[in-house]
Amino acid sequence: MAAGDTDRAQQQIDEIEALSSIYGDDWCVVDEDEKIYCIKISDCLDQPKWTLCLQVILPPGYPAAEPPIYQLNAPWLRGQDYTDLANSLEEIYVQNLGESILYLWVEKIREVLVEKAQSSDPEPDIKKTTEEVDEDDGDDFLLDYQPIQEDQIKMLNCLTSESQNDEELPPIHHGNPITDRRSTFQAHLAPVVTTRQVKRVLEKLYENKKIASATHNIYAYRIYCEDKQTFLQDCEDDGETAAGGRLLHLMQILNVHNVLVVVSRWYGGILLGPDRFKHINNCARNVLVEYNYVTSTEESSRQTGKSKKLRKDNKKKTEH
Repeated sequence: MAAGDTDRAQQQIDEIEALSSIYGDDWCVVDEDEKIYCIKISDCLDQPKWTLCLQVILPPGYPAAEPPIYQLNAPWLRGQDYTDLANSLEEIYVQNLGESILYLWVEKIREVLVEKAQSSDPEPDIKKTTEEVDEDDGDDFLLDYQPIQEDQIKMLNCLTSESQNDEELPPIHHGNPITDRRSTFQAHLAPVVTTRQVKRVLEKLYENKKIASATHNIYAYRIYCEDKQTFLQDCEDDGETAAGGRLLHLMQILNVHNVLVVVSRWYGGILLGPDRFKHINNCARNVLVEYNYVTSTEESSRQTGKSKKLRKDNKKKTEH
């Protein structure tokens, strides 16, 4: 490593250590090898109204020759608000060429959030939107999936029959991450038999600052209500359009039940297109195989292949 590269690497290490010390639990290491970091920024510590997550990737040339690659994640941040804030960060970089600027960026963002909190702006809409939109996602065996609407009375009966003892937090397992073009995907799995357990597992996962800082936490669950002979199931996209439905459909094809699967995605700044759905499903399938909900990856591949073939066969029949 050349002397200049060594100096830049040491500058990055010093800056990261300082930021970690200053911001404590709000500072998160997403991927140390890829130098991906995230910080949660709020307008105040007590009952914040405006919150934003700044994700940064430090390229080898930072800070001397290259700016950080960054993403601003907040469900309310779009349009002119996004443009104005991005322009402010880029102006700080230009004014401080060759210097470490992450602290300046964080405090500028905090200043903007405080101004919004003190202004007459309405509180943010919490609904997330996805950062990727596809015209064609390339996964045709999932294209026609529509969430199944279960019989509401059966669902209600199943829910109200849950015992208080079911509120115990189930064990939570974490799968191996998949990284592609700086985006990282990781699945989490827990056995569940009630919706209360689903809620408890999600709350426990979100206590982990790295998981809470993910760009998306997509989940689906299937619970078999034996007395009613029906499935209670639901899913959540968390801003990654259609991802929750795809995950639930995979679980239906694999015929798994009494399980919750959450897939966290940390967006790395490069659009993956339809590959992101493949990674989400592969993460989920791998963790289901690892914890014996599915016999093997080969078996699960055969099941999804059969589903795809059946759909194509049915389509041919309707065309004749």
